[in-house]
Amino acid sequence: MTEPGRRVYANRTLNLRSVGAIGYDMDYTLLNYRTEVWEGAAFEHARRSLADRGYPVGDLVFEADKYLQGLALDLDLGNLVKATRFGYVIQAQHGTRKLTFDELRRAYDGVFVDLAEPRFRFLNTLFSISEAALYAQLVDLLDAGEIKQPVGYDELFKLVSSALDMSHTMGTLKAEIIADPDRFCDLDADTAETLMDQRLAGKKLLLITNSEWFYTRAMMSYAFDRHVPSGNWRDLFDIVVVAAAKPRFFAEEPPVFRVVDEQRSLLEPHQGLLEQGGVYHGGCARLVERSLDLDGANILYVGDHLFGDVHVSKSVLRWRTALIMRELEAEIADAAAFVDDERKLRALMAHKVDVEDKLSHARLDRTRAQASGEPTQPADSAMSALYGELRALDQEIAPLAQAAGAIGNTAWGPLMRAGNDKSLFARQVEKFADVYTSRVVNFGRHTPYAYLRAARTSLPHDFVGTDPASAVPE
Repeated sequence: MTEPGRRVYANRTLNLRSVGAIGYDMDYTLLNYRTEVWEGAAFEHARRSLADRGYPVGDLVFEADKYLQGLALDLDLGNLVKATRFGYVIQAQHGTRKLTFDELRRAYDGVFVDLAEPRFRFLNTLFSISEAALYAQLVDLLDAGEIKQPVGYDELFKLVSSALDMSHTMGTLKAEIIADPDRFCDLDADTAETLMDQRLAGKKLLLITNSEWFYTRAMMSYAFDRHVPSGNWRDLFDIVVVAAAKPRFFAEEPPVFRVVDEQRSLLEPHQGLLEQGGVYHGGCARLVERSLDLDGANILYVGDHLFGDVHVSKSVLRWRTALIMRELEAEIADAAAFVDDERKLRALMAHKVDVEDKLSHARLDRTRAQASGEPTQPADSAMSALYGELRALDQEIAPLAQAAGAIGNTAWGPLMRAGNDKSLFARQVEKFADVYTSRVVNFGRHTPYAYLRAARTSLPHDFVGTDPASAVPE
């Protein structure tokens, strides 16, 4: 039986036998980067870019464990926020300072995180970690009066985005990675075997990445040539698309070019269908469908970017979708280690609900007694005893609840949960990803012929009559 952290989890049932083609993203999907190293390098390149433009960023530092994929930036207030699936903000920090409970209540009373609003920017990929770290520290500088321009938190976000975009596109960062890939990458040798098994099972394999050809060729050769019998990673894929410009790739039909000189990355305009073994620059998903003679229901796209890879490919094309979340392994392991305390916490919470119910009835008895002129002492005594019981329960619950909230990221807690609810990130995963897993190689553990069934979801009333200590609601 595959260990929980290495399984593929289905939001919607997926029959891999019916999938004719599988498309893969490269960065953080086929290639797993060491986040602290990769994002730290991106942060440093962006910091230097800002310093060259005169911003006082010499003392900024990158601390990966203080930030989390799935947070949102509030560009009105300069805050990082974590929200539930319904958009309720349960935790926030202004710049690098955590908001108190009272500050949180004042800032977000009646405010819900709606990702369709320009006020909020969703940090939905590991590439966002450096973005969050840079933005939070620049908010501190802006508040301290050390940055005169831009004048608002929204303009500050544009500044951060432009600096990071420059670090990604100028070539120096990627040249640094190509020069020392072992420092940046954590390879899984079985990934190549997974892809080869999918080809043996008759699947067409596609590489569709936003990275440029020079970087794609170097990194894919580094990661896969040693594991492919022919010694050439290109033999794994029927079609390679670079500089895809996702999510535009899934929603529009821009021109496509063929890479005709792979050493110098020379391009020529391409007309017609994509050909077997070709390398293409740009293009669109509709052209992929026509070239393969497949529709969206028969194409699975696997990527790490919740919006660029999964959201648009699902909502626009109805391709089947798989989200790669490397953090899932650690989160599942942490939850498994906490399972005994979780059971105890659930039992205590169930007991608290029962005591609160008794207290509400005792309060009603007192109200009725007052209205009828009868003695209230029996109800008063009952209420006093119940209040005492609640205080004792809260003393037991508090450390367990605090420990539960600290599972996962030390600053923000679990990726997929927000307090007692699913996180906003989890809701997006649930909505747009047919399946999700921690790494590509996990598909190999299920084989290309697997029938991945969605779990039976739960409702609040599903656990009536069960032991509340053992019930694990969705």
